[in-house]
Amino acid sequence: MIYGIGTDIVETSRIQTAIEKYGKRFLDRLYTELEQQYCDSFNETKYVHYAARFAAKESFSKAIGTGLTQGFKFKEISIRNERNGKPVIVLDGDLLEKYGHLKSHVSLSHTDNNSLAYIILEETE
Repeated sequence: MIYGIGTDIVETSRIQTAIEKYGKRFLDRLYTELEQQYCDSFNETKYVHYAARFAAKESFSKAIGTGLTQGFKFKEISIRNERNGKPVIVLDGDLLEKYGHLKSHVSLSHTDNNSLAYIILEETE
């Protein structure tokens, strides 16, 4: 049974501006070290990858019904990729404790200007 659905679209320029203005402080607040390594490996297109991960985190918060304002910690959710490139959600901390039983389905897409994430959370029990 579907637990929740979330979607979000993020302007790449918004994330790029924040990274350029606040640097590592911004990155460390929102992204895990593995996410930063992954995004930075793309050099010229790294900002679209950061934006896609931000959109996925916001989509997840919508799918669980809390949004970003209710105790949601960005670094407790990591967007990683399987070997075939498929994005997956890895939870940690309170999010893992509360929502670790849910199966997630993630779709990410981006252009040079925008990144989109769509998440479906499914009850497995």
